[in-house]
Amino acid sequence: MRVAMIGSGYVGLVSGACFADFGHHVVCVDKDPGKIERLNAGIMPIYEPGLEQLVSSNARAGRLSFTTSLDEGIAGAEAIFIAVGTPSRRGDGHADLSYVHAAASEIAKALDGYAVIVTKSTVPVGTGDEVERIMAEANPEAQFAVVSNPEFLREGAAIGDFKRPDRIVVGTEDDRARAVMAELYRPLFLNQSPILFVGRRTAELIKYAANAFLATKITFINEIADLCEAAGANVQDVARGIGLDNRIGSKFLHAGPGYGGSCFPKDTLALVKTAQDLGAPIRIVETVAAVNSQRKRAMARKVIAAAGGNVRGKRIAVLGLTFKPNTDDMRDSPAIDIIQALQDGGATIHAYDPEGHEQAALVLNHVDYANDPYHALEGADAAVLVTEWDVFRALDMDRVKALLTAPVLIDLRNVYDPAEMARRGIRYSSIGR
Repeated sequence: MRVAMIGSGYVGLVSGACFADFGHHVVCVDKDPGKIERLNAGIMPIYEPGLEQLVSSNARAGRLSFTTSLDEGIAGAEAIFIAVGTPSRRGDGHADLSYVHAAASEIAKALDGYAVIVTKSTVPVGTGDEVERIMAEANPEAQFAVVSNPEFLREGAAIGDFKRPDRIVVGTEDDRARAVMAELYRPLFLNQSPILFVGRRTAELIKYAANAFLATKITFINEIADLCEAAGANVQDVARGIGLDNRIGSKFLHAGPGYGGSCFPKDTLALVKTAQDLGAPIRIVETVAAVNSQRKRAMARKVIAAAGGNVRGKRIAVLGLTFKPNTDDMRDSPAIDIIQALQDGGATIHAYDPEGHEQAALVLNHVDYANDPYHALEGADAAVLVTEWDVFRALDMDRVKALLTAPVLIDLRNVYDPAEMARRGIRYSSIGR
């Protein structure tokens, strides 16, 4: 099949490359000429394990190409995906759909035959209806069907998630569009990946509900961690004890500094705003968003307490900057709030992240970036582990202790064992233990 992907960011690029790997012919379109030029040169705009090789192999095979021309990109396409950004709108927290609406209008004007228009972007309930209206108004002669096909890709594991999904959600009531989508995803039937055909509005809501539920699990275990600290219990054992219950499950029960990234913060907020507008407020999700926002600054206070109650004039080593490992994504990373709060307290920051320095420099000021973990630790008065990259899981603790001016380690991901740290003479603080 011929596929067009409007938007060559994280979702569009990963999805386009994976569809090409299935044997489809995919054209990725983006308005940014610099991004398209780099992609044509084999330079990835994001860090995602395996993506560079996947893109290059399919580009060489002629199944994947990149262009700034929407007319060129959608020519002859049977499925046209809208995979543009939907950031939180300034001022009110609603999803900003201006890029989606603009793409819909441009697609309609350039359409030269029947095509299925697929919203891959994360959008509020009812967006498909608006896309349909915009397209019909822009080109009354256009032949198309609008389908919702939300993505469920985890940054750092996106290729595996696309090729071996838990489920494929397709929202449409149109039989012709359903047949096109079934053919598009037919290669995944070999893996017996379930494809769930539902109404379009239902599909739109499934995405938001899934992210809100996972954000709720994270926030729940973080609050249980605080209770564990107060009660003298161990949150890791609590999480294991409840996670073995099949009704609960063990995933997303890892206590830490709060969730971040491109999805959970904006999607929980957008769901809250949509529910309020429809007169059906979701109080649980409202609380989740508020608690998570407060938690990040609370983690800075934890660092300050462990460093003696005052960080003015002190040097703090920060290990890990991105919101999670195996990505360079800094969006709503806990590290941002933690570092800014420490700087407000008078600390200077030395930081190391395997992939995040370039993106971190766009959102953080006055941070010195080290070229390895030990360089960041050298001469620091305390170290804080924020993101659990593999490189931080087996640090030479004798070397760590020797490099620090004071043997203080605040582990916000519970990577290390408290008893082992005590044995080594390191003043160790973790989450919920």
